Amino acid sequence: MKILMVAAENDAIAGGKVGGIGDVVRDIPAALANAGQIVDVVIPGYQAFSRLPGARHISTFQVGFSGQQQTVELYRVPGKNPQDNVVQWVLEHPLFGTGGHGRIYCDDPQGRPFATDASKFALFSAAVAKAIISGSFGQIDTLHLHDWHAATLAVLRAFDPEYRALQSIHTVYTIHNLALQGIRPLADDESSLLRWFPDLMFNHEPLSDPRFNNCFNPMRAGINLSDKVHAVSPAYASEILLPSYPAQGYFGGEGLQQDLQRAADAGRLQGILNGCEYPEQNTDVLPLDQLFLLCENELLKWIGQQPTVQSAHLIAVRRLAQLTARYANNDAEPPFIVTSVGRITEQKVRLLQQPMADGKTALDHLLLTLGDKGLFILLGSGDSKLEQFLTKVAAQHGNFTFLKGYSEALSDNLYRSGELFMMPSSFEPCGISQMLAMRAGQPCLVHSVGGLKDTVSHHHNGFAFSGDNPANQAKNMLSCFESAITTWHDDKNRWQEIAANAAQSRFLWSDVADEYIHRLYS
Repeated sequence: MKILMVAAENDAIAGGKVGGIGDVVRDIPAALANAGQIVDVVIPGYQAFSRLPGARHISTFQVGFSGQQQTVELYRVPGKNPQDNVVQWVLEHPLFGTGGHGRIYCDDPQGRPFATDASKFALFSAAVAKAIISGSFGQIDTLHLHDWHAATLAVLRAFDPEYRALQSIHTVYTIHNLALQGIRPLADDESSLLRWFPDLMFNHEPLSDPRFNNCFNPMRAGINLSDKVHAVSPAYASEILLPSYPAQGYFGGEGLQQDLQRAADAGRLQGILNGCEYPEQNTDVLPLDQLFLLCENELLKWIGQQPTVQSAHLIAVRRLAQLTARYANNDAEPPFIVTSVGRITEQKVRLLQQPMADGKTALDHLLLTLGDKGLFILLGSGDSKLEQFLTKVAAQHGNFTFLKGYSEALSDNLYRSGELFMMPSSFEPCGISQMLAMRAGQPCLVHSVGGLKDTVSHHHNGFAFSGDNPANQAKNMLSCFESAITTWHDDKNRWQEIAANAAQSRFLWSDVADEYIHRLYS
């Protein structure tokens, strides 16, 4: 079977990743190839990836977009780890470099959400459609679209006569995060469906937003216009069938639950958990002073990249100096190290911000429970307001170090060095950080939702909590945290058993590939 995957990210290409989509699009093609399939992957080149060493220009063609013929170029590019039967492609156009060469996503003002990216990915979708019908990828048996960025291709497949031949290709749509839907106006805006494709005749029902009838919802279009719909964990596939109630701390269908219910009733919706790589890896744990030194070195790199020193960096440098001095004496009792690695978003941080009965946040209470015999190191960046919240807490608590940035070397060592990994996401379609921490033998404390529910079992390979509203969720998170610390202090054998179970848990891409073949592609 020949499969073409279409996505915004692909970590098989150097620089091609921002989040979890990049991990999936990197790993599942190799697993499918090992299962006997042929996989091509195409993403935008972002005016950078076509310039990578070894990239080869294949063809130039014209695509109708915004009332004009746009010139698009197709390149075959080398993957970081080439594999037989997997081919990496990028498409290039000046629009794909909007925001800077190599930048995958743009930040539009609140009044025009997704505007730049939506136009960019609409042209990308049209270019992929044109390349397919032109035979650039050869004979395609299955077309696999990833998230809203590729969903406009499903619209063109359904309604554009130029691309009618695509209807004979079995089409799969993967939902990586239902909360991001790429909604834009149907018309009367330079970034709107009818501005991109002014002659398109279409049925409004499957692609207009159910809450804003004058808007185009790419996520809804992908769900309604594809042959199979895939959510990235079984629990998430069930959760999104119900409406979202953010005030009650429940994040479900995000307005698209009726479309998803119809897909489930028709047997089109499938929940398949993402996998994780399990290479032979360095399991050495850095001595504490070396871990602090690595943190400091990464901080200095980040500081050197800016003309001024950010407050988050200044506080972190000061904290690390204090911690280094404190634990320089080998007689000092090793701290209970809590770690967290991930994007700083409301999804990830909301429960830590939750006000408790005394007015303090849940994070404040967690740090008070941790006390002077523990240390919480959090690595990540993202939403500026949430970064400021974490910076403020770090200034007030000597046992909390917020490292505002990202470093692969640092994240790898945090996965190995911690006693407990925190991942209290309000919702989590799948999650990869918990799998990486477990792989390194670090038990996780998670909110039992989505992929976290499917990977972490309470008191077996980690710790899990739930609750019927944010206040109860935060309260239960703190109780679960206190229970975990008590287990570590008072029952070392039980703790080692839980850590061993975490290390032995396996979520193999080979199993995922088999499920793709039998449940999505057949």
